Amino acid sequence: MTSPAPDGPRHVAIIMDGNGRWARERGLPRLRGHEAGAESISAALRACRDLGIRYLTLYAFSVENWVRPKAEVAGLMALLRRFLRAREEELHANRTRLRAIGRLDDLPAPARGELQRVMDSTAHFTDRHLVLALSYGGRAEIADAARRIAERVKAGALDPAAVDEAAVAANLYAPDIPDPDLMIRTSGEVRLSNFLLWQLSYAEFHFTPTLWPDFREADLAAAVAEYRRRHRRFGDIG
Repeated sequence: MTSPAPDGPRHVAIIMDGNGRWARERGLPRLRGHEAGAESISAALRACRDLGIRYLTLYAFSVENWVRPKAEVAGLMALLRRFLRAREEELHANRTRLRAIGRLDDLPAPARGELQRVMDSTAHFTDRHLVLALSYGGRAEIADAARRIAERVKAGALDPAAVDEAAVAANLYAPDIPDPDLMIRTSGEVRLSNFLLWQLSYAEFHFTPTLWPDFREADLAAAVAEYRRRHRRFGDIG
């Protein structure tokens, strides 16, 4: 097992942006860009292993992405299934647990079934964690948490006066996963796009012009090196 570096980060979250632009620049269909981007996930996993990063969360498909053309959505769901089958052995070899967050019931049954199968087959690993955000939205997650809290209050299981930040955090999709220390967005865009709005409150941000299909181990290592040069104060004067 690789030990986490004493200066972190423990958890890296990535907005994988630029697949469509990468394909367009090469005169290729958008789905080819997504296929190329899938290779970058393996590179990111290798970099996390080498750098001692235990948690990697990837923004794979947002709740807003359902409005894309049906053919593209179907292609993305098929790509998800192929990715899971192709990388399952790699996950086992690296003792990596697959997790997923989001409104997973929205996924078509074949993709949801393959996802659940690989999550089950890797559930016993604790060394590293790959978290896929699928049919995910930060606002949707907070709304879902609020709904669960409201149900508990209505049932008399929770006093409204006890609803605090800890109560909200406990009702998020994966409350046992630590908040990201570092958020990376590729392709030069500098916005959150509804990603982990609660969890990124104190994360450091790194924006790179590199398109996701071109993102490799050296790019993640550069982002981590920059992170380690920063001084995180968490509200203190530091």
